[in-house]
Amino acid sequence: MTEKEGCLEFNIIESTVARFIEHTRLRPETTPAEIEQLCNEAVKFGFSTVCVNSGFVSLASRLIAKSGVKVCSVVGFPFGACLTTAKEAEAEAAITAGANELDMVMNIGYFKAGDYNRVLKDIQAVVARADKRVVKVIIETGLLSSEEKRRATQLVIDAGAAFVKTSTGFGPTGATVADVRLLSEVAQGRVGVKAAGGIRTLKQAKELLDAGATRLGTSAGVKIVQEELNKKED
Repeated sequence: MTEKEGCLEFNIIESTVARFIEHTRLRPETTPAEIEQLCNEAVKFGFSTVCVNSGFVSLASRLIAKSGVKVCSVVGFPFGACLTTAKEAEAEAAITAGANELDMVMNIGYFKAGDYNRVLKDIQAVVARADKRVVKVIIETGLLSSEEKRRATQLVIDAGAAFVKTSTGFGPTGATVADVRLLSEVAQGRVGVKAAGGIRTLKQAKELLDAGATRLGTSAGVKIVQEELNKKED
């Protein structure tokens, strides 16, 4: 792939799942070279976004300029237990660096304690700083009961966010069909549902989309799309 006029040359590939994929690299040992590879792949395969830690937003933004791929930054990741003011500051800094979308982690501890008003205000604060940009709220479904998942999704809706997201990928479980179906039933189209965590195969991706997911967060996007393209060639 070549660099052209400050952006990567776009390679159109026929895939039914690529446009749903947020190409993700959030491990603490991620290097700038891996972010460059991530961005190259996102442009080549036509993924929705690259999802990176806030420290890499500026780099990713430069690499995918004019490509059509968006940059998503995580906020308060991966625990969500930091101060609301810290989340606001990170959100603002990420946007200044070029982030188009934000994936924030809900304050799970306060939610489990039943302090829903505090959690609501935490989300609202980031939504306000995002200034109409897409905000997705990670509720970490692996730590919640079914009723808690329903309540958390409603809080995301009430706070004015755009998506509820299943997992950080660092919790006890990742995305499941059952969880995506539950969140989608509560959402009723009022917010999107991003499935993330442990999505490694085309079969998983399609099952989650069929269950109601409208975005897929995965570090295995290239493998999934190549699997789909290979099936088309058979």
